[in-house]
Amino acid sequence: MSKFAIMGHGVVGSGTAELFLMNKELIKERQGIDLELGYILDIRDFPDLPYSDKFTKDINDILNDDEVTVVAEVMGGVNPAFEFVTKCLERGKSVCTSNKELVAKKGAELLKTAKEHNCNFMFEASTGGAIPVLRPMHTCLAANEITAVAGILNGTTNFILTKMIDENMAFDEALKTAQELGYAEKDPTADIEGHDACRKICILASLAYGKHVYPDWVHTEGITKLTSEDAAYASENGYAIKLIGSVEKNGDKVIPLVAPRFVPSSCQLYSVSDVFNAIMVYGNGFDEVMFYGKGAGKLPTASAVMGDVIDCAKKHGTDMSQFWEDSADNSFIADYTTEVSARYFRMSGADKSQIKDVFGDVRFITRKGAPDDETAFITHADEYGIIEEKASRLTGTILGSVRIY
Repeated sequence: MSKFAIMGHGVVGSGTAELFLMNKELIKERQGIDLELGYILDIRDFPDLPYSDKFTKDINDILNDDEVTVVAEVMGGVNPAFEFVTKCLERGKSVCTSNKELVAKKGAELLKTAKEHNCNFMFEASTGGAIPVLRPMHTCLAANEITAVAGILNGTTNFILTKMIDENMAFDEALKTAQELGYAEKDPTADIEGHDACRKICILASLAYGKHVYPDWVHTEGITKLTSEDAAYASENGYAIKLIGSVEKNGDKVIPLVAPRFVPSSCQLYSVSDVFNAIMVYGNGFDEVMFYGKGAGKLPTASAVMGDVIDCAKKHGTDMSQFWEDSADNSFIADYTTEVSARYFRMSGADKSQIKDVFGDVRFITRKGAPDDETAFITHADEYGIIEEKASRLTGTILGSVRIY
């Protein structure tokens, strides 16, 4: 028999306990391991639960029980999660987490500690809820060079943008709807400013390229500057607006980036709507694959946590395929202004002949109800910095600007 513990009994923690107890016998039958839930660490009391006898307020109960070989950390945040996870790993107990902030900020250090103590630190649930992407990247796709990873990594922003496109909602109205439905927090900053997607692309980039990419090194833009006018130009011209987290190779460097993009209808990400997430992985041997599903939620995230718990319970020693080194500096990160893509602009008081003189043969686009002095166009692909310099030469006022995927 192998015992595991859960640290935290919030949405994901309670879901992890619920899912395990619901499928305990199925796990034993299919996986050939006899798992037992040993402890649940939380400072609160839950006397009415059928597993209330499992609760403890003392981390030492978990640390000092040699029968506990795996711990699921679902507390969230960096502190005290980092301290508790470190102590578990130092005792040779593998840790599985859904805590994207912890992995994005402390992943390299925790992987090193796990390696030093012959155990594992796993985090499938940290990037896409129930969507399995990390394990396929370092196992199924291991024979390939990963050239890029890009995707819709935040369900809240995708829901908001879907409402703006499908129902012509203003941003504030769409955000309010998301909050009323429980998709957005009272303080939605981490979602709408792109911080959540940034942490997730840091994890994906670190795994893909073997060096820790820290959030502070990623140029991040949210969706707060997007308008219903931009959404209309997108939907009426064969695009959907999505907040895309991406990382791609640029010579011997990589460019991690989080920003809104016009996604064309020819791309698989175009039809990913509402709270669903999707991650595209590009490689030199398989071209592209997409991983799709619900990126958050109680049981979907718990599913990914339990997948890691089961994997750790079956392993003997550290799995070196899911590992990256720490980074002393960001010299391997290319300037985001060198990223190449086309760009959409919406302007007032613009001169079309001047736009053509500056950018060349652009594509002018229209929308229903546009004012007479409004001009929108899409440029050819070029480096972001070069397009910015060209745009600075234009007369008129830039009302909106979005990268093209």
